[in-house]
Amino acid sequence: MASVWTWVVSFLLPDSLLVLAAVGFLRPGGLPNVMLPLEQAFAYLVLAVGILLGLYVRHSRILFAMLLLALADLALLHLAAGAAASTDVGRVMFNAVALLLPLNLLALSLITERSLLISREFARLILVLLQVFFVSWIGLPENVDFAAALESSFIAPRYTAWTPVAQPALVAFGAALALQTVRFTSYRNPVDRGFFWALVSVFLALHGTRAGWSPTNFLATAGLILIIAAYAEIYQSTYYDELTGMRGRPYWDQAVANLGSRYTIALIDLDGMKHLNDAHGYAVGDQILRMVARKVTNLSGDGKAFRYDGNRFAVVFHDKSVTTVLPHLEELRKAVEVALARAKHDGRNQVKARAPAKE
Repeated sequence: MASVWTWVVSFLLPDSLLVLAAVGFLRPGGLPNVMLPLEQAFAYLVLAVGILLGLYVRHSRILFAMLLLALADLALLHLAAGAAASTDVGRVMFNAVALLLPLNLLALSLITERSLLISREFARLILVLLQVFFVSWIGLPENVDFAAALESSFIAPRYTAWTPVAQPALVAFGAALALQTVRFTSYRNPVDRGFFWALVSVFLALHGTRAGWSPTNFLATAGLILIIAAYAEIYQSTYYDELTGMRGRPYWDQAVANLGSRYTIALIDLDGMKHLNDAHGYAVGDQILRMVARKVTNLSGDGKAFRYDGNRFAVVFHDKSVTTVLPHLEELRKAVEVALARAKHDGRNQVKARAPAKE
């Protein structure tokens, strides 16, 4: 039950609060008139910060997300989009944006972040510009059949009459949101969570056009969520160990610098890991390290646990003597010993299961 609650909290915060704040303050009449200039500057500030952050940390996903959100905003503002569109062309453009934007954000979330490479980023830029051409092309009178496909109905229209977003776009949003939830559950990456809530904010930008809400504010909120997610990912990769999720060496260095006058440090070294990796593979070795990390993290005695390096962990006990912490460490040693024996046994069984049958 505790793990479920932890997942819920980590999934909701802080991004859901930003979405709620946008609904509360960035809809018409949400802010007093004296603060309207700040609201108008909000989108420009988010765009500038997103571009600068993406360039500084070489985060191409953020750069392209900002570009996509800005292009979508331009399209929605200049075409009187949504259910209130004044022309058939405006409605067609709205449907095209509503379908393509969640698919593009989903594609960006699946990209493995690497250093910026001009040829690769240029190819992605070409894909984005081709979509801009497609959105313009599909609004031409001779392409009425393609435009009609964007308004297709898979179920009775009365079930989706609550939103101006057409059913193909609703399917795209649903698939993207479901996949982001699965990815966050599997990897606990703040960027996956950020893309989920950015998609929610994008949907509100489109849905709110029926009530006269400015899509700019909610698209900017989506950009802000992605900026925070990118920063959280950088912070997590810098200060936390990627394999185990424990505090890493930067946290360890800070802890050592602020030990105080009375403390106990325990170094925990796993013997035989090289032999185990050679015998059963590094996947089994990584699984064992994660298992031991969970036990070290949950060690009783109010200690702070760290991934020191390789097969070693460290625990700092503030204001505790060696005599006080030894029983807790002995309890940990026995638990790890039992778990290692079980893991080695399971590893041998996996090796046997993978071995080809001999005739």
